[in-house]
Amino acid sequence: MSSCELKESLEVVLNLAQDEKQTVLIVDDEENNLQLLKRTFRGKYNLLTASNGLQALQVVKEHGDKIALIVSDQKMPEMEGTDFFKQVREMHPQIVKILLTGHVDTDILVSAINDCDLFQYILKPFEPEELKIAVENGISKYSMASNNKLFYNELRELFYKTIRAISNALDTKDAYTNGHSLRVTLYSMILANELNLDDDYMEDIEIAGLLHDIGKIAMPKSILCKNGKLTDEEFGVMKSHPIRGEKIVINIKKLQMISGWVKTHHEKWNGTGYPDALKGEEIPLPGRIIALADTYDAMTSTRPYRTALPHEVAINEIKRCAGTQFDPKLAELFVKVAPIIDEARKNPELYYQRYSFLVQNIDFKIISEATQGN
Repeated sequence: MSSCELKESLEVVLNLAQDEKQTVLIVDDEENNLQLLKRTFRGKYNLLTASNGLQALQVVKEHGDKIALIVSDQKMPEMEGTDFFKQVREMHPQIVKILLTGHVDTDILVSAINDCDLFQYILKPFEPEELKIAVENGISKYSMASNNKLFYNELRELFYKTIRAISNALDTKDAYTNGHSLRVTLYSMILANELNLDDDYMEDIEIAGLLHDIGKIAMPKSILCKNGKLTDEEFGVMKSHPIRGEKIVINIKKLQMISGWVKTHHEKWNGTGYPDALKGEEIPLPGRIIALADTYDAMTSTRPYRTALPHEVAINEIKRCAGTQFDPKLAELFVKVAPIIDEARKNPELYYQRYSFLVQNIDFKIISEATQGN
């Protein structure tokens, strides 16, 4: 299609569009994928299409003031999705951006967060309903931002949703650990709340909790979801995830401080943990907090090789391991708040709303609806 023909076809689409419909640009170099995306959104939005990044960039140059949201594939000829989004950000920062990719690549993930103001990162294959919900949430964000309402709130929501989307992308790799990152974060926040830490510190602990296992995102499912004991070689790969997590997080400008916390959530009070065999208070406080929460959730969640342990059994194990695996004072405090932990375990989304610092000053109804499809 020539540039003139492309322009004429786009004008037809725009002229036929109803004013109340938002305009969505979909970009994919595979015709079958492009047609699937068109069928998914036809009728609800004004649709523009492009088959590669350069063509999409031309569409944005001509119609960027009308485009609310872009859904783009990552791997394309001419220009990849993240490179395209970087230029979109410079021209029209208000456009909401959703990236589709069939390849888990931590460099792409970091680039998308740092340089593209990415709204959501969705792994292929995806369910059309999942993408529909993500686009609806993105359109809602665009509408609010375009009206200049709750601007600061929107920035916090975007940051929160990005962190949650990354966390959820990891959890959904394994049906047995789905929701693990949120529960670990919730238990960490309940415990940290008893320490009367300042709000900024609490918020950073929350982010570290959500991302504590991010190093597993590129780990083979054959290891991550193995129904049985890992071999020594497989366990060695599994033990690398704190270091991998640190390397991912340290490259995200806003999160550099918490990278060390992510790295230390498998260290033990007596120095027998990994990856650095840190001992006692050599382990950062957030790492010690997350270690407790992580172990409790592991014990009280069903895994391929065993059923979940009762709450009381898990608490007794934490008592037994105080001073060896866990900071003894934190373990004592965890036991003190055990009744709250147990209630939170039964209804994590409700309790997360109560204890989260990231969602303060954000309309939680919007957040809850927005994360349903992540």
